[in-house]
Amino acid sequence: MSHIFPVHVYYEDTDLAGIVYYANYLRYIERARTEWARGLGLDQTVLKTRDGLVFAVRRVEADYLVPARFDEDLTVHTKPLRGTAARFVLQQDVRRGQQILFAAQVTLVALRETGQPARLPKALRQLLA
Repeated sequence: MSHIFPVHVYYEDTDLAGIVYYANYLRYIERARTEWARGLGLDQTVLKTRDGLVFAVRRVEADYLVPARFDEDLTVHTKPLRGTAARFVLQQDVRRGQQILFAAQVTLVALRETGQPARLPKALRQLLA
């Protein structure tokens, strides 16, 4: 299931030139992943309290293509690419209109609260299959 998350660029997101600071793209895609999961019916608080599972980013491969600027409206497009029993990979693009400004492939894993790897919840595995 693909997901689109709107983002508005605030002054606090930018450097002195009014360009979005590079690390803020990671914040944008993190927020979008949270809403993507929520849209799938995955309540991360319930997963943690009931099942002792949390998601962690294992890898991010990112390309900064075109700068975003102060006061622009952007969208983060999240699309699952593939998954296994223990991890899944998402494509996340930050766009201004149809133009891709930032593109990332993000690998996530499920962990027990102790930090040990865990199988992904069955519902998520089925959605990614």
